[in-house]
Amino acid sequence: MKPIVQISLDLTSIDEALETAAMAMRAGVDWLEAGTPLILAEGLHGVRKLREAFPGIPIVADLKTMDGGYLEAEMMAKAGATHVVVMARAHAETVKCVVKAGHEYGIAVMGDNMICPDMVEGARWLQDLGCDFIIHHIGYDERRGIAAQGLRMPSPLDKLREVVQAVKVPVQAVGGLSLEQAIQCPAYGAPLVVLGAPLTIDADAFRTADGDLESSLRLICERIHAYGDV
Repeated sequence: MKPIVQISLDLTSIDEALETAAMAMRAGVDWLEAGTPLILAEGLHGVRKLREAFPGIPIVADLKTMDGGYLEAEMMAKAGATHVVVMARAHAETVKCVVKAGHEYGIAVMGDNMICPDMVEGARWLQDLGCDFIIHHIGYDERRGIAAQGLRMPSPLDKLREVVQAVKVPVQAVGGLSLEQAIQCPAYGAPLVVLGAPLTIDADAFRTADGDLESSLRLICERIHAYGDV
């Protein structure tokens, strides 16, 4: 598939999220994500507002479902989400319930392998249960806790190639990636690229003379889309 750029709206205000999403759309972003902080702050209202503002654009609802799988997926679908996220550390029945709801409501299911003892096996398990996409994810607290001990902070790139080779569905890498690393994900065989928002442009190659974030994001999207089929 061709690379897809997804912006994660990890914001706590729907107004700020809408403003950021509009900028991202102008810059060439393909998918919007109602990040976990936004869903916690705004709930279904936030997803509905994104759907009203951006009809026809895929919206990922990152609720990180652990239980009550069918109901949570159903609610997000009715609010306008096109993709929902279920965790690999949930019970197999929960994953199956999310997949069932996905089939019945016409939405895609993204399985997140965060905290799996074996990340590769976790990804394969999610695929076998019917997930349409795999999110290969190193958690925020995990990364920082390990770094605080003076150890190397883990990266989803460490096992990304192995995860990609283990499954037949598209893979997305999430967790502590720099912009330059995120841009390289299609080269690893992972076509779904996530950019966090609020964005920090931390690579000199993407700094514009006037500090225009939208122009910087447009350059990033062009680089990712230039990979062609992955």
